[in-house]
Amino acid sequence: MSYPLAILLCVGLLHQTARAVVMDKLADRKICGDAECSYVISLATALDDFIAPDCRFINIKMGQTVYVYSKLIPEEGTGVFWSGSVYSERYVDQMGRIGYFPATVVKEKIRFTDKTTQMQTTDMDFYCD
Repeated sequence: MSYPLAILLCVGLLHQTARAVVMDKLADRKICGDAECSYVISLATALDDFIAPDCRFINIKMGQTVYVYSKLIPEEGTGVFWSGSVYSERYVDQMGRIGYFPATVVKEKIRFTDKTTQMQTTDMDFYCD
């Protein structure tokens, strides 16, 4: 096997496996319902459509129910983002996918708990695959 062909083969194999990316942090702290951010804090309804600008975010359509898992604590001069998941029969392909969205595109309808935990965000909070 020639040297250039071997390099192309290796680059091709790396390209197939190296898809995961750690994106910039949107905030340093977040509010969750438990230590793992696994419990739904609240239910919200989308007031408007939101198109995800990158892999950290989820697409939301007006009228969808959004399950909110965490709320980022914004730094001064930044937007307010929450993380959640959308569920509806119309958008089955997005069921179970958790991502961020602006808090301004939803209206909280039901709060499941007032007891929340503040914690540091980690690189994994902004990890994309």
